[in-house]
Amino acid sequence: MADHDLSGFAPGTFTHEGVTRRILRRGTGPAVIVMAEIPGITPKVAEFAERVAALGCTAVLPVLFGHPGRDPHPSAHGRLKAGLYTASTLWKVCVSREFTLLATGRSSRVVDWLRALAAHEHDRCGGPGVGAIGMCLTGGFALAMAVDDRLLAPVLSQPSLPVAITRGRAGGIDISADDLAAVRGRCERDGLQVLGLRFHGDRLVPGDRFAFLRRELGAAFTAVELDDASANPEAVLPPHSVLTEHLVDEPGQPTRTALDQVLDLLRTRLFEQDKEPTAKV
Repeated sequence: MADHDLSGFAPGTFTHEGVTRRILRRGTGPAVIVMAEIPGITPKVAEFAERVAALGCTAVLPVLFGHPGRDPHPSAHGRLKAGLYTASTLWKVCVSREFTLLATGRSSRVVDWLRALAAHEHDRCGGPGVGAIGMCLTGGFALAMAVDDRLLAPVLSQPSLPVAITRGRAGGIDISADDLAAVRGRCERDGLQVLGLRFHGDRLVPGDRFAFLRRELGAAFTAVELDDASANPEAVLPPHSVLTEHLVDEPGQPTRTALDQVLDLLRTRLFEQDKEPTAKV
């Protein structure tokens, strides 16, 4: 692919507690916060957002890192430039205080900003609530955002934090104990459903992490775990990005079925709810 020119996406900004970030929007209807993976809003992330908008939703993409629209594949800018771009983006995330990469039992600071964005977009777009999809290092953000009753459809696609360098970190996810208890309460009280996606062999998203979510959330957590052989063989990295780089976009393909499950969750939760939640951030 080549760089995405972002045509069809409206640029904007959002400010919360003195922090201003760029956002991109596409579509109309209930808001869905789409949080990109490293190195940022790639053409394939933009394509996923286009599918969300086609449901009748407003896809809202916060620019958390990287250059929106840039294609990280070596075929677009060459292997050296592609590697340097990804490495520099990752380094900026590593030194940022907004992201918790290694600590267990903590939600990243950026989650507060994302919750505020979701609340703002709900007020702006209307509907019964908001969806949130996190990918890779933003995967767990969708879970931590679900402490707010307005978040009705959290999707954790290959949630990769904390980095699984120890057994303890592999068997947890980047959410504080209080936030996890609040989400668990919503699952038990309100029937909140949490969807998680991963490839079996993905070392960034160990099986112990999904086992932890099953224990904590019970039947409210639906795990979609795919064989590595189902990943797009044209992707540069080993199987990881279920909804984007490793998607095989053909009917009957396991990754396409996983994508359809995500879209079905959004459709069910954002268009078939009877009443609006009232809780505030």
